[in-house]
Amino acid sequence: MRRRAPRRLLGLLAAPTVALTLLSSAPTAAADPAPAPAPVAHTVGAAARTLATNTPVVFVHGYTGNASNWVTAMSVFRASGWSSSNLFAYEYNSYGNNITNAQGLVTFVNNVKARTGAAKVAIVNHSMGGLVSQYYLKVLGGNTSVSHLASIAGANHGTTYAGACLIYTTCQQMYPGSSFIAQISAGDETPGDTRYATWYSACDGIILPYTSTRLDGADNNNVPCQTHIGYLTDTVVLGAIARFVAS
Repeated sequence: MRRRAPRRLLGLLAAPTVALTLLSSAPTAAADPAPAPAPVAHTVGAAARTLATNTPVVFVHGYTGNASNWVTAMSVFRASGWSSSNLFAYEYNSYGNNITNAQGLVTFVNNVKARTGAAKVAIVNHSMGGLVSQYYLKVLGGNTSVSHLASIAGANHGTTYAGACLIYTTCQQMYPGSSFIAQISAGDETPGDTRYATWYSACDGIILPYTSTRLDGADNNNVPCQTHIGYLTDTVVLGAIARFVAS
């Protein structure tokens, strides 16, 4: 296996209503120049990229978020080769239970696979969506249905900011040291053949500590300075995520 708030908090842990790109020998002097060889490597790369952009992408929002959080991300993915018919946004109950939310993600992914005929999907998450995604992949075995997992400022190891909304089960689960965090962090954090990557920044302001997003065994990308909400309209980071998913 590869290693690899109360409602005042509404606009903080999720975005307001508004996902990586992804050589021959010279002929002898006496011979006529040979035709240029077919660009095999380029052709294979293009074919692989076409296949990747046919992979459905499921976007998983953060605390108090919804599908509209992903408007910019979806536009970036379309510009990178995806069709709108392969871009999906999963919505869940931010005030419920992340175990239930992850179980709902099982059903959602299975429906996407049935609708598109794809064997696997890619998942792009933000903030608390990291917890929902990690529980799905690790505890519920969803890694067998996921080719790539991209976590943007994911609360993967919790955030002390969740202390502002502990009246909700989801926030209790999101607090560092919770039994939920312990379950998804124990052992291999990046199970299966899924490719994992994270994006995190010291300027986040909501994920505390900001290194909470990192996953052992993932491609962890330290963004010089981006706010928690700013990621959702950061076309540079979103473009890097699209290239990762297309890799």
